[in-house]
Amino acid sequence: MNTGEQTLQSADTDLMTEHEPANWYAVQTRARNEKAISESLREQGVTTFLPLITEVRRWSDRKKKVELPLFSCYVFVKLVPGNSEERMRVCRTNGVFRIVSMRGEAIPIPDEQIEALRALVTQQVPWVEHPYLKIGQRVRIRGGSLEGVEGVLMSRNGDRTLIISVDAIQRSLAVRVEGYEVEAL
Repeated sequence: MNTGEQTLQSADTDLMTEHEPANWYAVQTRARNEKAISESLREQGVTTFLPLITEVRRWSDRKKKVELPLFSCYVFVKLVPGNSEERMRVCRTNGVFRIVSMRGEAIPIPDEQIEALRALVTQQVPWVEHPYLKIGQRVRIRGGSLEGVEGVLMSRNGDRTLIISVDAIQRSLAVRVEGYEVEAL
């Protein structure tokens, strides 16, 4: 049973050299194997990002903090688009189903979306899951700990909320932005 208490962390590696042009991609994985797959990919020299949440789970006899992936069944990897050997190494990793793609082409995830997730992880900002949406005005936060984070501005129950989406896996998070200044993009 989830008590609702959540904090964010990340399992993140940067094993690639900075001069290689690489993109982020989402890798669909076997359920409850995300941490092991991320570690296995890192051992193979692949840059990974696995945002984790810490939840307090309550059983009848105890409470325990457990780390869970923010997005179940997904790990983010940074790959050079033309490097088929690296792509095959990822796909052959035990527990990896596929790289998220459309019409046979892997869908790159913009760096801004990964950086927005990292900002949430680093700042441990309160958030709630939000249904994925593509409509609405894109905005950028100006000032404060979330400076530069972009997303879709919504209003829910009179509160201003920023929706941060990862388009490739159609997942979104909602962050309250009351008190933050936002600008339209």
